[in-house]
Amino acid sequence: MEDLFKIVKSRVKIDIKSPKKNKVNIPSDLLFKCPRCQTAIFKEEFVNAGRICTRCGYHSRLTAHQRLEITVDKGTFVEYDANLSSVNPIDFPGYDEKVKSLMTKTGLKDAIITGECEIRGERCVIGIMDSHFMMASMGSVVGEKIARAFERAIEKKLPVILFTASGGARMQEGIVSLMQMAKTSGAVALHSEAGLFYCTVLTDPTTGGVTASFASLGDIILAEPKVLVGFAGRRVIEGTIKQRLPDEFQSAEFLKSHGFVDMIVERKRMRHVLYRLLRFHKKEAIPDWTK
Repeated sequence: MEDLFKIVKSRVKIDIKSPKKNKVNIPSDLLFKCPRCQTAIFKEEFVNAGRICTRCGYHSRLTAHQRLEITVDKGTFVEYDANLSSVNPIDFPGYDEKVKSLMTKTGLKDAIITGECEIRGERCVIGIMDSHFMMASMGSVVGEKIARAFERAIEKKLPVILFTASGGARMQEGIVSLMQMAKTSGAVALHSEAGLFYCTVLTDPTTGGVTASFASLGDIILAEPKVLVGFAGRRVIEGTIKQRLPDEFQSAEFLKSHGFVDMIVERKRMRHVLYRLLRFHKKEAIPDWTK
């Protein structure tokens, strides 16, 4: 034990006579504290688990590039409209500076990336919203990129997969942001009329005008466990109807039990489930019973 103590003492540099001098340098990113269960786990363990809490199963928010990395086949992603960026349509004070700051911080032009890719060999058009960019609020660029993604999918006869995460419409763009609800919904309708498959994956959080438009229009709607999905906030609804809402209200599980979500899929299974859905809905795989 004495030898072991000497080793520990030499590594940590403990001064028994002057305890105040003892300083142990612990890296700031060594631990991850789960916001749901408040458990602290090693950051490496958390990252290796797919950025999921290994104690309670909390699925943390991913950046668009992190989501892309664990979803699509390596080297197959070709981005659409990479240089599309916002203007300030209603001259909202400070909006230009905010957008430029977030561009630098996130490496994104706006709150979504879209493009063409393969998932286990199955080609599709994919869109991934990033909550780190103004809470993935839907402005003119987000709406335009989604609409263009559906248009290209129609041209190439490809299915569409959209990972949604948003705080709703972008207030800094006023009525222009609200118009994106109709535009994206119209693009989804054209894609559906072409007989093509559309799947939405609801991630934390999906709220506001995004929920009220393209996020709820998928042929199949998936969701990660316990994510927040809704339109208005809990306090707004409770204040309006003068009633207490259930604790699980606006969770993925609550929506599934009421028929708004088809399946809840853990992150580690998402890629496989998407592949199976793409394979099942592959147009050429459907037999023509008229022949």
